[in-house]
Amino acid sequence: MVGAARRLAVLTGAGISAESGIATFRGAGGLWEGYRVEDVATPRAFQRDPALVWRFYNLRRANLASVAPNPGHHALAMLERRFPPGNFTLITQNVDGLHQAAGSRNVLEIHGAIRRVRCTGCGLNEDRGTAPLPDLPKCERCGALLRPDVVWFEEMLPADVWRRADEAVRASNCLLVVGTSAVVYPAAGLIDVARAGGSDIIEVNLETTPASCHADVILRGPSGQLLPRLLDLLPS
Repeated sequence: MVGAARRLAVLTGAGISAESGIATFRGAGGLWEGYRVEDVATPRAFQRDPALVWRFYNLRRANLASVAPNPGHHALAMLERRFPPGNFTLITQNVDGLHQAAGSRNVLEIHGAIRRVRCTGCGLNEDRGTAPLPDLPKCERCGALLRPDVVWFEEMLPADVWRRADEAVRASNCLLVVGTSAVVYPAAGLIDVARAGGSDIIEVNLETTPASCHADVILRGPSGQLLPRLLDLLPS
């Protein structure tokens, strides 16, 4: 299916990054590293206690500085090179930037990126990498408070990025669904879009998900092991 596809789309979730040592932040009772979602990942939380929200995200940024892409990330970057420009799109729910670090080029970050900050005043958007930030970082241009450039609960996805993701899936002949729980919408809805459009669907995951019933092929196991093996099976 992958070898026959003229256009390939990939949807990745927290599972692929978990293999690099990044916590998925979804635990028992709806907690993220001991915090309630409402306390650290909503616009209301940021308005109520921006210091707490930044403390949480600065911990995540510090964690990013100590991790690296795993073989699954690298396999997807190598897979992209097999396709002409524009015929391979990697859509990720992750905010860690590990796909780009592995060499992936056409990446759509539908939930934003933790390495970027956005000004709550003038709207300035900057990539700060994983460099340490103050407890309450301010915009160098206007002095207003900065926020992480990520999509929080209760917020809309970035319209242009989402449009491009939807178009890529609709145009694809095959969709790889890698390491996603397939329960977070609207991202999980891309699987339904692929099925409705007649795309082949391949799921790579450790466990059964809501996407499994839509998949033509299910590869059970770590993506860091299975994706390199899939790549090796393709004709050179």
